[in-house]
This record gives sequence, C-alpha cells and structure tokens, in this order.
Amino acid sequence: MTAVSSKIPTHGNYHNYHGYRYHHPGGHDSRLALLPRGLFTNARVLDVGCNEGWVSGEIAQSWGARRVVGVDIDDTLVRMAWRRRRTLWSHQAPLSSAGTSRPNSKRERAPVPASPPVADYFPASCQHMFGPLPIPAADTLDFDISENTFPHNISFRRADWVNESIPEDDGGYNVIVAFSVSKWIHLNGGDAGLSRFFERVYATLVSGGTFVLEAQPRESYIKARKLHPTLQENAQTSQMRPENFEATAMFHWVQAWAEAWGAWRRPIPSPSRPVC
Repeated sequence: MTAVSSKIPTHGNYHNYHGYRYHHPGGHDSRLALLPRGLFTNARVLDVGCNEGWVSGEIAQSWGARRVVGVDIDDTLVRMAWRRRRTLWSHQAPLSSAGTSRPNSKRERAPVPASPPVADYFPASCQHMFGPLPIPAADTLDFDISENTFPHNISFRRADWVNESIPEDDGGYNVIVAFSVSKWIHLNGGDAGLSRFFERVYATLVSGGTFVLEAQPRESYIKARKLHPTLQENAQTSQMRPENFEATAMFHWVQAWAEAWGAWRRPIPSPSRPVC
C-alpha cells in the first residue's frame, strides 16, 4: 500500500502530536502511569498508531519490555519514530551507571539491571550542541547489549495494520496498545473497519495477552469527520459507539477470551479526564 500523506491528517497522523498534547520535559506519557507497573515486563508489545514513537519508546526504554513494535500508517511519522529512538538513547545514562556491571569480556553477558535505566541522564542541550549519539552494535562494545535491551528492543513499521500483516505478528504479542487511534480506524473504515481491527487484535494476542484500548469519545468524532467526505459518511452511517464497544461481537470475543486468562484491562481514561 502506498504511504499515506501527512498533509491532511485523515488518519489522525498529526505531526508533533505528543509535543502539543503532553507538555512535560521528560516526555513521559501519563496514560502509561495508569497501568499496572508489571504489565510490560518481559513482554512483546505492539503499539498501534505509534505516531512519532513517544509511547513505544517509553515502553521499550523504561517499562522492561522484551520487544516493542510501533506501527503507523504514515511513513513520515515512522521515520521520525526511528529518529526519536536515537534521541532517547542519547539522553539515557550509560548502562553501567544504571546498576549494570561491566563483565570481563564481550562474550560474558551483562546482567539485567534491577531497575530501568536512567532515561533523562543527559540534558537535551547536549544533543542540540553535539548531535545524537549513534546506536551501538552489540559487538562493538566491551560488554554485551542484548537484543532485548533498549535501544535494540524496539523497531517501527509503516503499515495499515488493520488491513496489513507485518512480520512481527507471527510471534504474537503479550500486550497490544491502542492509544487515541480507534476513532480514526472507525472513521476511515466504518463499523466494518473497526470490527476488523478487533479481529486482528484477537488473532495476534497470545494466550493471557492484554489489550489496552483508549476508546475516544463519540463527541470527538465531530471535528475529525470534517477532514474528508469519507470520514463524514462513515460518521453518519456507523452504528457502533465507543461506550458500547464491549457489546460488539468481536470485542466481546476478545474480552471473554482474555478474561479466561485473567488478563482483561478495561479502556483507560484520557489524561484530561479524572480517574475514577
């Protein structure tokens, strides 16, 4: 499929989306703080609609994920996500400073730190003055960096994941995250497109997997649908409503399947809404 243009963000593919929505120096996404701390530990994670990779990068760097895949329909945003990976690496403390001792040889694997690395060790001015640090290959250091260690545990794909499979799908995911994307899937694909998204989630979650969905409220569709006639038409004809997503057939299957393994997580509130 041809890469989507980002001039008109009909898929919610806004540039600097996190920059204007979350004003905090460290770039921490407050939605992640609402989730159980151990949810991502040693997990294979898919971030659907990853945009510039803010959420994907934080999960990979600071939440103990084994592997994180960010997927977005916009090629420009995916390229920016790869650059953000390098930015995060440039701000991170050296691994030895995060409690990881350096082994005697390259072949001796460094132990996994008991706590996440210090993500904001170097000030942003260092990168502005000298440029971002290069991503090191594991065999170029005097200690081993595992492929499950940031920055090697994260990658990005350009794909319309609702309609296209990616190679990482074959291994399945322990956690699938969908932040601020359900509205755009719904407006572009209608009820059928949204149901297909839920089917894809069902098919790629492993046993005991968790689906974290931030379902955007129906009132937020009003402004978005004005971007394109297709969005307007789907908004008028769709019957599914965010408040009733759990009652839809496929979503119910995902819920029932996950509940059988004790892993269901309800949709989380947005940062602008109080947590009840």
